[in-house]
Amino acid sequence: MNYFKDKICWITGASSGIGEELAIQLSRLGAIVVLSARNRDALFAVKAKLEHSEKHYVLPLDLENQVEFSAHFQSILDKYRRFDILFNNGGLSQRSEVHETSMEVDRRIMEINYFGNIALTKTVLPFLRKQQSGHIVVTSSVAGKFGFFLRSAYSASKHALHGYYESLLLEEAKNNIAITILCPGKINTPISMSALHGNGEKHNEMDHNQATGMPVSECVIKIIKAVSNKKKEVLIGNREIYAVYIKRFLPALFWKIIKNEKAT
Repeated sequence: MNYFKDKICWITGASSGIGEELAIQLSRLGAIVVLSARNRDALFAVKAKLEHSEKHYVLPLDLENQVEFSAHFQSILDKYRRFDILFNNGGLSQRSEVHETSMEVDRRIMEINYFGNIALTKTVLPFLRKQQSGHIVVTSSVAGKFGFFLRSAYSASKHALHGYYESLLLEEAKNNIAITILCPGKINTPISMSALHGNGEKHNEMDHNQATGMPVSECVIKIIKAVSNKKKEVLIGNREIYAVYIKRFLPALFWKIIKNEKAT
């Protein structure tokens, strides 16, 4: 059975990368997609790629502007009268060492990746609880399982998501609300382009790790399978995901290996 057919799926970070590809593949499966990110023009460009593009909805959203979330969600309910799946995918990466990273950058990354994320979940949660069904999909990272060079604030924000959503998973099981935490590794997306340096400036480079990473289409196929099966957590990537298991079972070996990995 097609889990996504006719479901209303709200995707943040939908203007590029994993979010864009999710929208494309979900539309092929018959889902109705709500596209959110800050860049309105980019969202309309993505919408034009979707099957039956007239069914889908562009809803610009800034994860730092949380006071607007309720109005945004109400506009979805006004348009479709129902709601099914939140893909909490929007976020911001980092490329700076701790000693050179301002507190402003630390706070901004946490504001977007953690507080913006959970605020959107809190916005849709009462509706899902009332209807006694729904699914919240959260894009964390392999960096949410262990720290890495140049990613201190980014990794911290992703670690925080795991604690939050594992708790929510336990609390809302009784209300038939599923939670899936995605942990992508090196995926071929432009995430490094908008990553922040310690002074707040954009990195504006396509890192080798992203350029040579898993194709985003393959990543999203794995995401769709995991969500369809209501997996609680899924690691997605190439050999880098094995570091999670090495750290768990052979921590001394993990620290020997990880110090030699390239940060970009």
